Amino acid sequence: MQLQDIRLAIIGLGYVGLPLAVEFGRKRPVTGFDINQRRIDELKNGNDFTLETTSEELAAAKQLEFTTHLDDLYACNCYIVTVPTPIDEYKRPDLTPLLKASETVGKVLKQGDIVIYESTVYPGCTEEDCVPVLERVSGLKFNRDFYCGYSPERINPGDKEHRVTTIRKVTSGSTPEVADLIDQLYREIITAGTHKAESIKVAEAAKVIENTQRDLNIALINELALIFNKIGIDTEAVLKAAGTKWNFLPFRPGLVGGHCIGVDPYYLTHKAQAIGHHPEIILAGRRLNDSMGAYVVAQLVKAMTKKRIQVEGARVLVMGLTFKENCPDLRNTRVVDIVKELKDYNCVVDVYDPWVDATEAQHEYGIVPIASPDVGHYDAIILAVAHREFKDMGAAAIRALGKSNAVLYDLKYVLDPQESDLRL
Repeated sequence: MQLQDIRLAIIGLGYVGLPLAVEFGRKRPVTGFDINQRRIDELKNGNDFTLETTSEELAAAKQLEFTTHLDDLYACNCYIVTVPTPIDEYKRPDLTPLLKASETVGKVLKQGDIVIYESTVYPGCTEEDCVPVLERVSGLKFNRDFYCGYSPERINPGDKEHRVTTIRKVTSGSTPEVADLIDQLYREIITAGTHKAESIKVAEAAKVIENTQRDLNIALINELALIFNKIGIDTEAVLKAAGTKWNFLPFRPGLVGGHCIGVDPYYLTHKAQAIGHHPEIILAGRRLNDSMGAYVVAQLVKAMTKKRIQVEGARVLVMGLTFKENCPDLRNTRVVDIVKELKDYNCVVDVYDPWVDATEAQHEYGIVPIASPDVGHYDAIILAVAHREFKDMGAAAIRALGKSNAVLYDLKYVLDPQESDLRL
């Protein structure tokens, strides 16, 4: 197959797949496939609820077609799979979406076709888990009748500076020739350039350690915050002072959620345990980061008790539900840990987030965000996400939402130190 012969399909049109489909749709014919009919209808109408693309960008992708129909994929010969790879309730990799997508592609796979995976997985997953599904469903033989590649996504939701085209792309293929072709394909849209990895496993490993490294760095800062809080030192002040050295890494403490950092390390540790290695450092960092919601609430409860505010029945406002600021992404948000912990204390919790879809929040977490908080209504306020709307409000307007002696916990350093009662 030559570059000009590629007829491209993107399987899965979420935070990763849609921006990719839009960029390729400016250059060549692309079929965007998703099993969610509502999603397809919205995209055909120029609406992207993820806010990763605008209606103007969708309109500019003139060669992009959207479909939920499997038959529309038969004309394609190169499939890029961009579906979620979450973890289950026991923190084990859940490959269900990935394997179902592989079954879908297997039904239309033909002689000479190429399947490229972008979903985050552990090293070996593409060839050991996905390829057997493709072979079983299609009846074809890997690296004889069809080929595979892996090019890990590096989407950063809500980031308008680092977009799919401006982030360097790692590519790989199951044969040297296919690796070259896949690299050429991505170079059509990636202005930042590409890095062709030596193998699919190397590319898979590179992706999964990117976020494992970030997770461990944040875990270190979280542990330092616990220490400094006990000593009575302001963590942000310490980090600013240390940050004057040129090689100090600017990480900040907080909740660690989202589709990558709070998930990817479990894919790596799953593989490590499968081959007989117990990854102590990685899992220790995960345990600490997963415990931060409970720590935040414990701090809040102590502060409320010191102010003689009765915790049971107290009204608490949690400002922000998304996993990061200025985006509607609710995937694996750890703000839900705070909400759950507060409810365990029998607090009455209101969640306010102008970025989220209330229906999605209720479906995913059983949380119904309020439309707007009432002034003078709350015994405690937790500023959990640094949305620009909250920054624009300022300390006075945020404090006005609480009662006269309410506790204000600034989890994200949105306010100046003296403007809140608690900081992480």
